[in-house]
Parts: sequence; structure tokens; C-alpha cells
Amino acid sequence: MAVGIFDSGLGGLTVLDAVTRRLPEVPFVYYGDNAHAPYGVRDADDIYNLTIAGVERLFAAGCDLVILACNTASAAALRRMQENWVPRDKRVLGVFVPLIEALTERHWGDNSPPREVAVKHVALFATPATVASRAFQRELAFRAIGVDVEAQACGGVVDAIEEGDMILAEALVRSHVDALRRKMPRPDAAVLGCTHYPLMEKVFQDALGPDVTVFSQANLVAESLAFYLGRRPEMIGPGTEPAFLTTGNPGRVSDRATQFLRRRIEFVSA
Repeated sequence: MAVGIFDSGLGGLTVLDAVTRRLPEVPFVYYGDNAHAPYGVRDADDIYNLTIAGVERLFAAGCDLVILACNTASAAALRRMQENWVPRDKRVLGVFVPLIEALTERHWGDNSPPREVAVKHVALFATPATVASRAFQRELAFRAIGVDVEAQACGGVVDAIEEGDMILAEALVRSHVDALRRKMPRPDAAVLGCTHYPLMEKVFQDALGPDVTVFSQANLVAESLAFYLGRRPEMIGPGTEPAFLTTGNPGRVSDRATQFLRRRIEFVSA
């Protein structure tokens, strides 16, 4: 009865932590493609092929449902996978939709036409590949009208977090917020469109100021997943054991993950 969590590296651990708290009875299998991180600077075909390889490994581990806890993979690969590759008895879901549902105050399954919402000016912070895909704007347009989105590609932030250099990560975040402010001086809300970024949420909030509502993903994804599994309990796969898989060096990745979650995490080779 396992559910898979896929990420290009360690950022998806923020989602894993939230879904584990929300669904303690469900074993989760985490797959980090640390050998190929970060995805944010790769082209769409490369991201697609790497994501398929990881999801196949999670299917093999007994996961019928896989969450792409990687915004870059969700943006660049998910729609193509769902249309051309995902088997009929499996599901692969992304992390954009729960975020946009919260932003637009729409509930799961609300298929009514797009409408005006309270938020008018949104700052999107994401990887270069996510920004280039315009997937966030596309999904938002299905649900809302009249929302101005200004996207800022946050080069270097994921690399710094993966290397554990939080001083550099903070400096980069503040630089990217300054760059966004020059294009959109007064956003109503800010979307942290990468699962690494919750680790820097306080820095984003401080740089943006108290009047900007910051939307982060982990808890939103956890609530959405709990609702989904309540409606589709058959999508909890046959796997019974939680696991942490990596394409990188298991010892090094385990040490970094332990720093992230502040509890001992043991990765094994995928």
C-alpha cells in the first residue's frame, strides 16, 4: 500500500515530511535522482526521460500512485507522461494543481469556468526550466482570469541548498526577490514553485515583506493527497515498506537528508 514520491534531489523531502504527518498509515517510497540534479537547467526531453526512469523504479517498488514532488518535472514532463506513457492502472500527479487551488480558492474537482479571484498580482519563483515551460500560467488560466503573473527564474538556489550552503542560498533568494520587485513592485502573493524553496520560506517572506502572502507547497500537497486517496483508495499500491532510494551516493545523500529533516534518513541505491 505504498505511494511514491519523486524528486530530482532533496527538495521533495519537504513534501514527504508533510504527507507522512498527514497520512501516517501510508508507507511512502521516496526516489531522489541526485545523480542528475538539478533538473531546472536541463531541456524538456532530458527531464522527461529522467522522470520516466524514476517513476518506473517507483512502480517497481509497489507504488501505483506517484507524486512528482519536483515542480520542474511537473512542468516539463507530467502532461506528456499522462498523455503518452502512464499505464491505465497507474497514476502520476504533480504539485502545481494543489497550489493553484489554494491560490484561487477552488476545491478539488471544481470544473466550473475560470473566474475572477481576489489575488490579482502573483510573483512566481521557480527554476529556469519551470519558468520557461509556462506550465503554472497554463494551469492557472484553467481556473482564474485577470491574474497577472510575473515569473522569476531563481538560478543557483537549488544547487546551493543541495550543497548545504544556506548562506549562499539566502543571498541568491534576496537577489532574485529584488529582480522580481523591479518587474512587479507590489505583488499580492508569491508562489514558491520549487519544493526546495520551503527551506528558504522565511527568507522569501522577509525579503518580500509582511503584506505579501507566500504560498508554499508541502502542506497543500499533503491535504490534496489525503482527499484524493479518500476518493480513490484503490490507488494505494501493493508495496508495504517505506524506503529512500537515490541515484547518487547513498551515504552523502543520507547525511544531507538528515540535515534537512533533522532526523536520521538512510538512503539506498536505486
